[in-house]
Amino acid sequence: MRPIATIRTGFPGKFGIPRQSGLVPDLKGTIVFNPEFRNTDSLRGLEGFSHIWLIWEFSEAKREQWSPTVRPPRLGGNTRLGVFATRSPFRPNPIGLSCVRLDFIELNTPEGPVLHVSGPDLMDGTPIYDIKPYIPYTDCIQDATSGFTGSVSMHRLCVLIPDHLAAKTKPGTLKALRGILSEDPRPRYQDNPDREYGFDFDGYSIKFRVPDPDTLTVTDIRRIR
Repeated sequence: MRPIATIRTGFPGKFGIPRQSGLVPDLKGTIVFNPEFRNTDSLRGLEGFSHIWLIWEFSEAKREQWSPTVRPPRLGGNTRLGVFATRSPFRPNPIGLSCVRLDFIELNTPEGPVLHVSGPDLMDGTPIYDIKPYIPYTDCIQDATSGFTGSVSMHRLCVLIPDHLAAKTKPGTLKALRGILSEDPRPRYQDNPDREYGFDFDGYSIKFRVPDPDTLTVTDIRRIR
């Protein structure tokens, strides 16, 4: 197998990336095909679908050895479960699967056809091995059960960004950033209210603290490129 494309997102590193696709719909990404796959015929009919599946590689999580159990962050990083019962990046084969919204397709660009998508959970430059359409009547299973994920409540944080820091960002960046931070990008086992966390997103360095269980406060935003 070989990659057919790469995705461009605002995440140069792993920290801050949503834990699942679609959690932050304001996040944007572009899929650029590798030269040998820049054939517009391969996309014929794709414009009729609102969502697509991406099959991709955890390119920054490769390991020589694999473990049959992992510690899901959603369980606080303290409970071990079977690797095949989780979506951990540390797998026998580092393959990821994401469903994203297909916003629109640009067929004629200097880099060939480009797909514009929303809600990705991929790092910038992630190799993509295949793209398939999302088909609601088969892919949406109404009575599906959610295993251990159904027993852990989703908790969104109230995000406070001082006006003078918010003014440093572009409107689209700010909206997506609020969504990212509301999902609490910290590892679940870290809850030090005095610790300052940071990550890079969309050309900005973001710093924040979580002073209480319900509130995240951005402490600094700086342009890095």
